[in-house]
Amino acid sequence: MTVLSLGPSPARRDALARRIRLLVAVTIAYNVIEAVVALTAGTIASSSALVGFGLDSVIEVSSAAAVAWQFSAREHAVRERRERTALRVISVSFFALAAYVTVDAIRALAGTGEADPSPLGIVIAALSLAVMPFLSAAQRRAGREIGSASAVADSKQTLLCTYLSAVLLVGLVLNATLGWSWADPVAALAIAALAIKEGRDAWRGKGCCAPTSQGQACANSPVR
Repeated sequence: MTVLSLGPSPARRDALARRIRLLVAVTIAYNVIEAVVALTAGTIASSSALVGFGLDSVIEVSSAAAVAWQFSAREHAVRERRERTALRVISVSFFALAAYVTVDAIRALAGTGEADPSPLGIVIAALSLAVMPFLSAAQRRAGREIGSASAVADSKQTLLCTYLSAVLLVGLVLNATLGWSWADPVAALAIAALAIKEGRDAWRGKGCCAPTSQGQACANSPVR
């Protein structure tokens, strides 16, 4: 006899929803600060990589805001109805990020200008590299348990920000110490390809593996 899981209890579901709202609020607040610092440092140093990182933070805010809107509803049924719209916003955010990173990387490789060393940029990149993995992992766990593909997709957006932080940090350090200005844009192109894949997965509703209230696994189920 096959036993179908009914997923988390209503009380547990409400607790997970509150946790996701908190994590999304922290993500939005941090990314607003990150955007201001990165854009300021990038402008001062004439660094397209730092400016791009700041704009990525703005995109990250739009993705997290979509999840915040979805989970602002107290009723589980309403949150489920908002899932598709949230996934669409997150997917477009991934594509926008991939487009900007690609254009920015090509401009950097074409040698449109040399960036000055930026100690402030190195600090914000290192801080993001330390903070973002924990936010991403916590939201991904909660999203999978509650069965929300949008929460999982947004956690991947945050994880992608972690990768960008690492790429930016390496690029800034290599530029400051060895003058290797090409290292950052080359790695950024690989991240852009990953962003396109994650955007497609979000559009199709992939990435959520928790059972839903109907007992069906939502992993790899397309959003029609």
